[in-house]
Amino acid sequence: MTSLTRRALRGLERFHAARPWDHNAHFHRWILRQLPERVGSALDVGCGSGDLARLLTGRAARVHGIDTDPAITARARELTPVAAPVTYTVTDATTGLGDRSYDVITCVAVVHHLPFTEALETFRDHLATGGTLVLVGVARERTPVDHLLGLASIPLNVLMALLKNRGRPAPRPDSMSAPTRPADLTFPEIAREARAVLPGVRLRRRLFWRYTLVWRRL
Repeated sequence: MTSLTRRALRGLERFHAARPWDHNAHFHRWILRQLPERVGSALDVGCGSGDLARLLTGRAARVHGIDTDPAITARARELTPVAAPVTYTVTDATTGLGDRSYDVITCVAVVHHLPFTEALETFRDHLATGGTLVLVGVARERTPVDHLLGLASIPLNVLMALLKNRGRPAPRPDSMSAPTRPADLTFPEIAREARAVLPGVRLRRRLFWRYTLVWRRL
């Protein structure tokens, strides 16, 4: 790596540190578009401070958010109006769901922290007949397509930072507090495992270092 490249990377890091934006929240409206107009119940796995859980109340009569972090779950409760049909629980996604089923299950940038196949099996088993699973995930870059999308995301990331912050520094989002962890699985590996567990699943690589998964239980 040349000194010019290193200086450019440091400059980008300083720029984004001053103008952060939530890459995961960027997909929230897209998630809502994958869902029926109205459902009975929704589960948001890894709910963080509850941004998506609160949005889901526009589609679901009852919303339940779960997270393993007590502090961020407490923050979600603080931010959620008392009258909102949302509850939060501190629990593990693969062991703490009990015997309940949901019409919608969402999971954003969380599944790479879990045993992937076990997590998908858990979501499948807790999704009601006719229900929808929507997942936004992170994959390890390996293929030429991965690297091309990553390169294309760099200038778009700068543009989004400017647009979201209107050119002004902004406080860092508090939607999650867990330490970030790099993904272990590549997109082809994710696709292979997902198709084995969820027949008919739809997967797609996305910009901003994400992929999406949508599955409807027939």
